[in-house]
Amino acid sequence: MSQNTDQLIDDRFSETNAFGSRQDEDDGLLTLRALVSTKEAGVIIGKAGKNVAELRDATGVKAGVSKVVQGIHDRVLTITGTLEGVAKAYSLMAQTLLENPITPGSSPASPLPVRVSPDAMVTIRLLISHNLMGTVIGRQGAKIKYIQDTSGVRMTASKALLPQSTERVVEVRGTVEGIRLAMLEISRCLIEDKDRAFGTILYNPSKASVLQQPALNGNGNPMPLTDRRASLPRTGNGSDFTQQANGHRASRSSTNAPLLADDPNIRTQHISIPSDMVGCIIGKAGSKISEIRRLSGSRISIAKVPHDETGERMFTIQGTAEANERALYLLYGQLESEKERRLQGVIQEDLTEEDQAQQD
Repeated sequence: MSQNTDQLIDDRFSETNAFGSRQDEDDGLLTLRALVSTKEAGVIIGKAGKNVAELRDATGVKAGVSKVVQGIHDRVLTITGTLEGVAKAYSLMAQTLLENPITPGSSPASPLPVRVSPDAMVTIRLLISHNLMGTVIGRQGAKIKYIQDTSGVRMTASKALLPQSTERVVEVRGTVEGIRLAMLEISRCLIEDKDRAFGTILYNPSKASVLQQPALNGNGNPMPLTDRRASLPRTGNGSDFTQQANGHRASRSSTNAPLLADDPNIRTQHISIPSDMVGCIIGKAGSKISEIRRLSGSRISIAKVPHDETGERMFTIQGTAEANERALYLLYGQLESEKERRLQGVIQEDLTEEDQAQQD
């Protein structure tokens, strides 16, 4: 498959960025995402986009695969449609993967179809918001047991959140028909409790690639992983940072920029933060953001309104390279703390509901 074809497929259905939870345009529609390997993505798309086009036509869903990210072997498959359409789309995708097995050295652009036994098993790696895991698992595991018993699949949920997100991987392994039945039940769970998905930070492979790249310190030696977060070179929506003299984003610089423009050591950087996360960074009476400014030595201004349709607000950071790195480290640290706080809140809420149910 040519690069142009791959690009065409990606552009026909764009991904929501890592710091924005997707809002479906029509009631009753569901967006269900999954991780696929680069070779699996090639099989799903097919030569000249044939496979994904047939999947769309057969199910009425919108489907697309995220762009290739250097250093990351996974891509994100996104399918949006009715519950039945999404479930059928994932089962057709499973069938396509089974018919086009990926072996070392094989090309996903021109696989050789094989006959597939009805009992053949395939694994789908769903991406599900941590806030919705309780909905899928159910009280004392009742819901996940029901899904497994009725569909014959095996489901395994990862304990860790994916990097820079509040999503977890749920592996669903079963037959093609089992995958369809399981996806239908999972989709029902998600859409019935969709309000809990508000504020989800979606996994974005472009952010994960930054964490895996060998960052170097001033001496040219690899930096410890705990220090790399401070030098993340991308904004929340995957765009490159720009210095004040470059790019249209520089026009968003704070009103303090003219005071710093004459200093060649001062850099202006931007990061997008979801609106519902801004409060945790500002803190009560501005205490948190004031502390980050003091500890980092950078000037940080916050846009009063979202800068585009994603609902994100732009943070403008101005200071030396070292100061900005400290600011980014502290900002991301505060985000991680808030994610953990919300995670614990969901867990406690589930426990409370379970205790109340037992008392009733």
